[in-house]
Amino acid sequence: MKYVIIGSSAAGINAARELRRLDGACEIVLVSRDKEIYSRCILHEYLSGHRTVERLNFSGANFIEEYSINWMKGRDCTAVKPADHVIVLDGEDEVSYDKLLIATGSHTFYPPMIKNLLGSKNMVGFRNIEDIEVLKEVAKTCKNIVVMGSGLVGIDCTVGFLELGVKVTMVDFAGWMLNRQLDERAAKTYQDMFAARGVKQYFGVGMSEAIRDENDNIVECVLTNGVHLPCDFLVMTAGVRSNVEFLAGSGLETSRFGLVFDETGKTSDPDIYGAGDVSGLSPIWPVAVKEGIIAASNMAGVPRKMTDFFASKSTMNFLGLPSMSLGNANPEDDSYTVETRETEDTYKKIVHKNGRITGAILQGDLAYSGVLQQLIARKIDITKVKKPVFDIDYSDFFHVKENFEFYYED
Repeated sequence: MKYVIIGSSAAGINAARELRRLDGACEIVLVSRDKEIYSRCILHEYLSGHRTVERLNFSGANFIEEYSINWMKGRDCTAVKPADHVIVLDGEDEVSYDKLLIATGSHTFYPPMIKNLLGSKNMVGFRNIEDIEVLKEVAKTCKNIVVMGSGLVGIDCTVGFLELGVKVTMVDFAGWMLNRQLDERAAKTYQDMFAARGVKQYFGVGMSEAIRDENDNIVECVLTNGVHLPCDFLVMTAGVRSNVEFLAGSGLETSRFGLVFDETGKTSDPDIYGAGDVSGLSPIWPVAVKEGIIAASNMAGVPRKMTDFFASKSTMNFLGLPSMSLGNANPEDDSYTVETRETEDTYKKIVHKNGRITGAILQGDLAYSGVLQQLIARKIDITKVKKPVFDIDYSDFFHVKENFEFYYED
C-alpha cells in the first residue's frame, strides 16, 4: 500500500507515525512546502531566540529515517487528479498514491476590503519559518509594531516580541482576547497582565485603512473607530485561510471554510482523506493531531472516529499564567447551567446541560483537568454525584474490582 501525505505539520506528521505503526510494510511519501519539520505553536520562541530551528522539531531528530518516509521537501502540490490516483507537484512531476491525506494547513489572509492594505511592503504573517526570519530583523529597528489578532497565534507573536523587549499594539475585532478559548472573565486576567507589560490593546474594532508612504510602507493603521495607530510594521495573525487553491478542478468537495471531510477523515473521494487546518474549522494543534491520527487509522483499514477522543482541549501558559479550556465554555443560550469558583489567583468555570459537562475553563490551577476530561469523555451524569461539581474526584465515578482494576458504571 502506498500512502501519500501532503503537509508536514501536526496532522501530517502524526498521520505518518500512525500509518507506520499500523502498517509496517507500507510505503509512505511525505510532500511538503516546508524544508524543516517544526511546531508552529512555538514559533514565538524562535522569534525570541529561546529556540533554534532544530529545537522547534516536534517529531524527533531522526523521525524521517526511523519511520522510513520518503520526504519530498520544499515541493508544492499544484493539483490532485483523483481519477488517476496521482498528485501533481511544481515542475509537473506526478506522484501516484493508493490513499492520499491532504493536511496542507492554512495561510495568512490579507483582507482586500482594508483600503490600501494589499501591496504594502512592511507586513507579514506569523505562519512559518520565513515569516519569523523577517520579524527577527524587524524587531531590531521597528518601534511601532501592530499585531492584528489576539487569538493563540497573535498572543504567541506578542509574547515573542516582549521577550525581545519590543512593545506592540494588539487589535482584534473580537470583544476580548482569546475569545475562542476563554470567556471574558478569564481573558481579562491576561489582558491586564499584557497591559502591565506595556501592550496597548484594542478590542471590538478592526482595521479599515492602511496609510502608506511613497515606498508603499504602512505608516499608520486606521481602525474602524477612527483611531490612527502609528505603524512601522504590521503582523497579520487573524483571518487565516485554508490551503485548498490547488484542489480546483479536482472534484473534491470544499466549503467556504476549506476541505470537507467527515469524522473519520474521509473526503468526498473514498481514497482521499483530510486532517487539520485545511478544513478551516479546527485551528488548534491538539485537534489537528487527533484528526491526523484518525485519518491515518481509517486509511489503514482500522475504523475510528473523532468521537473516540476527549473533547476539544486548548492549554496555554502566557506570562506565567496557565489556562485550559475544554469543549465550549461560552454557552449559546440560557438552557445551560454555568458554575464558577474563584480565588485571588484562580478561576474555574464549568458549563453543563442535562447532567453532562459541555465546557470548562481552568485558570491559575490546572490540577482538576484530569477529572474534568474523564467526566466529559465518558459523558458522566454529574447529577448522580452528590457533591459540588468542583469537588468531584475519581472515586465518585470510578470503582475498583477485586483485582484492583478500575471500571465505571453508568
